[in-house]
Amino acid sequence: MANTIQAIRGMKDILPGESSSWQYLEDTLRGVVHAYGYREIRLPLLEKTELFRRSIGEVTDIVEKEMYTFDDRNGDSLTLRPEGTASCVRACMEHGLLHNQVQRLWYMGPMFRHERPQKGRYRQFHQIGVEAFGLEGPDIDAEMLMMTARMWKQLGISDVVLQINSLGTPRSRASYRAALVDYLAGEKSSLDEDSLRRLESNPLRILDSKNPDMRQLIEAAPSLPDYLDDDSRAHFEALCLLLDAANIGYEVNPRLVRGLDYYTRTVFEWVTDSLGAQGTICAGGRYDGLVEYLGGKPAPAFGFALGLERLLALLATGGATLPDNAPHIYLVLNGDKAVHRGLVFADELRDVIPGLRLLANCGNGSFKSQFKRADKSGAQYALVIGDDEAEQGNVVLKPLRSESGQKVYTQEETAKRLLDLLELERTA
Repeated sequence: MANTIQAIRGMKDILPGESSSWQYLEDTLRGVVHAYGYREIRLPLLEKTELFRRSIGEVTDIVEKEMYTFDDRNGDSLTLRPEGTASCVRACMEHGLLHNQVQRLWYMGPMFRHERPQKGRYRQFHQIGVEAFGLEGPDIDAEMLMMTARMWKQLGISDVVLQINSLGTPRSRASYRAALVDYLAGEKSSLDEDSLRRLESNPLRILDSKNPDMRQLIEAAPSLPDYLDDDSRAHFEALCLLLDAANIGYEVNPRLVRGLDYYTRTVFEWVTDSLGAQGTICAGGRYDGLVEYLGGKPAPAFGFALGLERLLALLATGGATLPDNAPHIYLVLNGDKAVHRGLVFADELRDVIPGLRLLANCGNGSFKSQFKRADKSGAQYALVIGDDEAEQGNVVLKPLRSESGQKVYTQEETAKRLLDLLELERTA
């Protein structure tokens, strides 16, 4: 017998028992970005490979090792998007959304990177991205960070720390890069294999090494803030004052550089100790030169992305109780007349009770088997209609999660009783 086909390694099915938690998380985050006036943009999964090579950087790990890239039937090199910012910039340029305009946008969906799968890191993973274009002051940086802080508040997450830094302009960063390379070249014997590979191509990424044997060497390296230009330093100081005014705590981490080439000035990460090695749940920063680099007119920009899988893992670690979207009602139907009347009655209830989740039994079955299904569904109540009830216009209401007894109501009374019961549930 042939082996059964399974999902690709690192690409996870989201099963019905999990999807309600995803919906809760997505709805909560969607509500926050809408509260700040941001509008949704929906982007394709596939882009021309050149977009990511130019925006992310040829010598980054993403482009060198992690992208899913292939030639299509026309011979064009295409890539499953590894992140969303480049696609968002491309779409805004293509549709004329940036010239002399301010845009505040967000998007949500799967991203793809060929990494080694582990807890909190998958080859298909899901992000919400938020981007603002046309605003160059530190106020938009602060608003974005206030937005992320509100997300954690709405979700009940407290075990996170905001780390911020400034990378300065490309010119000031180039001066720092030269000083860093000089320092690291004198310490080559202490560099690990990964750092040796990055020394000439992307030395700032060495500062982000997770190798504990490199910690002392990295701590003794030149400090990026010492090389900032005056404008970048003033921008960063203004951002810190705005965060102080908003009572948002933060740590200045001079070794925070992020892994993408397009960042300038402000960069940040929200990190936690609760998820092991995958401690970053949200990250981003300013990328003022990316639009011009991709062929558009200069436009300042700031954005961030947060990983949904890691947020869900963090919620689970904190013991959060997430909604399961179980039905409120299971409708037990026994007999042909009951089925005919019951299915129509179920739709009538859905009309008069907004948000009602009612699961009607289909496929027949004895009362005993149907009540087993009702219990398994997680419903709070069962409505029972047999042929006698169908003829008389009655319904039996039976609680499934308490010892209170069942009662008989007319169909009109049932709707009113359910409205009262479900309202009590919502306000309890």
